[in-house]
Amino acid sequence: MKPAQESRLFLPRLARVEEKEEMTPREVLLRARLADGSSLGHAPGQFIQLSIFGTGEAPISVASSPTRGPSFELGVRAVGSVTNAIHRLRPGDLFGVRGPFGNGFPIADLAGRDMLFVAGGCGFYPLRSMVQYAADRPDEFGKLTLLYGCREPAELLFPGEIAQWRQGRLTDVRQSVDRVPPGVPWTGSVGVITGLFAHLSVAPERTTAIIVGPPVMYRFVAAECLKKGIAPEHILLSLERRMECGVGLCGHCQMENILICREGPVFTCARLAGLHEAI
Repeated sequence: MKPAQESRLFLPRLARVEEKEEMTPREVLLRARLADGSSLGHAPGQFIQLSIFGTGEAPISVASSPTRGPSFELGVRAVGSVTNAIHRLRPGDLFGVRGPFGNGFPIADLAGRDMLFVAGGCGFYPLRSMVQYAADRPDEFGKLTLLYGCREPAELLFPGEIAQWRQGRLTDVRQSVDRVPPGVPWTGSVGVITGLFAHLSVAPERTTAIIVGPPVMYRFVAAECLKKGIAPEHILLSLERRMECGVGLCGHCQMENILICREGPVFTCARLAGLHEAI
């Protein structure tokens, strides 16, 4: 391994927060740039190891496409000590970055195909990197469809950007929430995300589905894609769970005979068919 490659794997590079936006009471979006001015060099679907000095590090998906310039965006839900420390960052603060890691979405294999994006909850963060990429390169993809569900309207992410997509390349955008609190306006669907498949029309022979969300939804959404005739090798899932070191050394993300951080986090439904721990 070359010294530069080893450095990227094990030594954090400094990055600086440029902007911070509170998405929901539990979610923040950070826009950052490497302190040396270089590009992060990520592909859609990859993740980084973000370190807060004196606290620890955590795997965080990159929520923006590399087509958007040298800055990159990270969506973070506050669930533990590291992610809560990330929430306390302010513009100008420094943090550490290792990576990017993982295989990401297979861009070359997706060229010319219709894309069915399915996101649940904060799974929209890593999926957004691919949606942006496809929207920024319209000549490389066919029809783009987005299905997005979460628990309630207040938890919907990027409503402004979704509205822009509706007027552009994503002419078919469908949203659902599990419940609507009393007095909250909502005109979309109510129920689990699989309900959005009921009147969905796809050309299965040229469609690839990308699913990102809580593990509990994967089996049911994949089943809906299969019912639509989409082949298992064209159903992609991102299994971002239990990752810790990012480089396949700690074994924390081992799933039967594979390491998610090294071989994934993106897998085809066909690849996961024989792995009982997968979904």
